[in-house]
Amino acid sequence: MSYKIKIDAFEGPMDLLLHLINRLEIDIYDIPMADITEQYLGYIHTMQHLELDVASEYLVMAATLLAIKSKMLLPKHEDEQLQNDEGEYMEEDPRDELVEKLLEYKKYKQAAIEFKTLEEERSLIFTKPPSDLSEFSRENETERKDLDVSLYDMLSALQKLLKRQKLQKPLHTKVTRQEISIEKRMDEILSDLRTLKGKKSFFELFSEPVKEHIVVTFLAVLELMKLNEVIVDQNGNFSDIYIGAKEGVESVGSY
Repeated sequence: MSYKIKIDAFEGPMDLLLHLINRLEIDIYDIPMADITEQYLGYIHTMQHLELDVASEYLVMAATLLAIKSKMLLPKHEDEQLQNDEGEYMEEDPRDELVEKLLEYKKYKQAAIEFKTLEEERSLIFTKPPSDLSEFSRENETERKDLDVSLYDMLSALQKLLKRQKLQKPLHTKVTRQEISIEKRMDEILSDLRTLKGKKSFFELFSEPVKEHIVVTFLAVLELMKLNEVIVDQNGNFSDIYIGAKEGVESVGSY
């Protein structure tokens, strides 16, 4: 069975680079190209594991990062260096153009966030008298917390799972192929979570160390998140992700 999905949460390679810089707490003016290139290629490989169509702009950025990394390893010649006002030679940093683009993208991204905030604040203004919504405040806080787990966090968890599977994989093994649909796996996950009556670690959902089962399970979790059928949260950066079923959810077989 061939199942392809397009993830709209990716806004482009610059957005992915900014995410990596913030997650690794890197100075945007002094980017360690070896680390950032390795992390970026890791995300690209993870997308390929899921058989997702990687847009050409992501591959172009990967080539750009590799080119900058290569330039930084080459020796500098005096005729390629710049002179300052005092006549001293200064080395041209191959990262300057990338840093400039990142700063510009970050500026517009921040502006977009501020406009979104203004839009949300304006949407709260009504012409009717205010109603007492205190009984819904706790539920709303839970829903907002769920949004703290982004697609990047889910992909990072999948990277750890694939790496763990590779380390534990036996030298010789025989696997019987089993076809399973996304919808069926979604029902299995919900049934398991309802039986548990609590939250389950993201890694505990992958009971079979088979690539096809891992991919189907991961896509099923993403689909459940999209349908708002499960609660997903994380206590802090780099900590385990936990998933639980929402009350009143019986089956997703009709979707």
